[in-house]
Amino acid sequence: MSKSFKRVIYPGTFDPITNGHMDIIKRASHLFDEVIVAVAKSSEKGPMFSHDQRIEMAKAACSDLKNVKVKGFSNLLVKFCHQMDSKIIIRGLRTGSDFEYELQMGYANASLDPEIETIYLMPTLECAFISSSIVRAILKHDTSCAHLVPPQVYQIIKELR
Repeated sequence: MSKSFKRVIYPGTFDPITNGHMDIIKRASHLFDEVIVAVAKSSEKGPMFSHDQRIEMAKAACSDLKNVKVKGFSNLLVKFCHQMDSKIIIRGLRTGSDFEYELQMGYANASLDPEIETIYLMPTLECAFISSSIVRAILKHDTSCAHLVPPQVYQIIKELR
């Protein structure tokens, strides 16, 4: 990879991927040469959807974005960055509590590899309230989440339920 080529990693559990995630992905895809949406296995979080299902949803949601790839991972994020030859992590910030958590994670990653930079993007106002946990809560009550997730993801969720 040449020095001018910028590949970034956008990690998350994406349980499921939402319009808020897509907002960050689309904006990152305009800023960088390549965006890798890194779907964390995160079995300790007890996700609603399996790792394979979350990867499938992310791939479906990102299918029209030519410089976006989706990959699953189950190791430390810093190690995944090394495997993908990337020194940049993208994270979204919606609230002050997000900032505190993300700042800690950014510092932890920097302690493991000081060359890795974390860049934070704020979602657009329309997407600021959307989170995977809100979508999961809505789904647990058998209510439509179609307005919160990409249409391709909503279709997969309907097929899985």
